[in-house]
Amino acid sequence: MPVTESVPSLQGAIVRLRPVRADDVAPLADLLAHPAVARWWPGYDAERVRRETLHADDGTVSFVIEAEGRVAGLIQYWEETEPDYRHAGIDIALHPDWHGRGLGTDALRTLARHLFDTVGHHRIVIDPAAGNERAISVYQRVGFRPVGIMRRYERGADGTWHDGLLMDLLREDLR
Repeated sequence: MPVTESVPSLQGAIVRLRPVRADDVAPLADLLAHPAVARWWPGYDAERVRRETLHADDGTVSFVIEAEGRVAGLIQYWEETEPDYRHAGIDIALHPDWHGRGLGTDALRTLARHLFDTVGHHRIVIDPAAGNERAISVYQRVGFRPVGIMRRYERGADGTWHDGLLMDLLREDLR
């Protein structure tokens, strides 16, 4: 059974987060192939999107960010379930056509509220590329705070290692 069958839709102020469906694979693959997105999310094709959203075997929960009835982006969360370290992590990608409209901010707030209020987490992490200033600005707007630089954290589209910025959000910091 795909993990998305038990995932609720979440309504934000301007976006709806809904489980990924099979017919979302192509638009999500197109989104992740856009040069402005692929810079930060390299190596995605339809098969990888299908495997990591519809059939994730690592517990990742994926949502389509829907605006005006259209696929505008992807947002996912994963959970660390070890009781002494329990927390959630978020990843997000928004098509550049939707930038500057508040969709990313609303999607993050909506998912964070769900993770705090419904799932019961007290802390959420996010780990953008250290050079992704646009994303970092959005995350700070929601209340995420920088924790530190993770050196040579991820391999970029160019094949070289790039630094990542670890950020976290506590329930009381959510804006």
